[in-house]
Amino acid sequence: MIEAADITEDAFLGGQLRLMQKRSGHRAGHDAVLLAAATDAKAGDRVVELGAGVGTAGLALARRVEGIRLSLVEIDPELAQLARANAAANAIPAEVIVLDVTADAPAFAANGLLPDSSDAVLMNPPFNDPARHRGSPDQARHTAHVAREETLHAWVHAARRILRSSGVLTLIWRADGLGDVMAALSRGFGSLAILPVHGETGKPAIRVLVRAVKGGRAPTQLLPGLMLNEESNVPKKEVKDILEGRAALPLARP
Repeated sequence: MIEAADITEDAFLGGQLRLMQKRSGHRAGHDAVLLAAATDAKAGDRVVELGAGVGTAGLALARRVEGIRLSLVEIDPELAQLARANAAANAIPAEVIVLDVTADAPAFAANGLLPDSSDAVLMNPPFNDPARHRGSPDQARHTAHVAREETLHAWVHAARRILRSSGVLTLIWRADGLGDVMAALSRGFGSLAILPVHGETGKPAIRVLVRAVKGGRAPTQLLPGLMLNEESNVPKKEVKDILEGRAALPLARP
């Protein structure tokens, strides 16, 4: 049971979405909102967020695109409990499933995630390299942030299994790991579109948002980079519009 004193309520999308999350451990931020803004979906689509945490990205997407059939998959029962409460508090229909993303196909099927059953998957896998990143002593935060060598391949495999043919996977990853993303997507995915995300003008990208189509055959596209901040470190207007839910990213408008 999570104590009330251990919970904060935070506003996302300029106040359109209010989410409870744990005061300590992994806390949602810009990555989740950018992931939602990069995900293409339409009313009636079955959309699955893998590693949903408290549901930030999936619920932000559902706020932008009404009528999706949303499933939030999370391994941590406490975070899943918060995701369920957040969906209810924001009046967003969502199924919350407590499940390890690396579980096998029968475990997914037992939770209603059958092969070839989803139109879109979005995910923000743990992506810090343990060889270069000292993991947090907080186990939940460590699990959310630090990737083992096989993590990305396992998550992509899970997405590929539940996506229908021509279904779309959208993910966010650290920019210096783009080669790993390309390798993981080389089996079963194509038609990649890559959006570098830069913290500051003139600095290397810190994140990449990637859109991949199951069975896609179109050439890979490298899109113009998204600059989060002006030179004065003030968020750019287009970014502010995205973070406050007034606009989507080009990946969501193929």
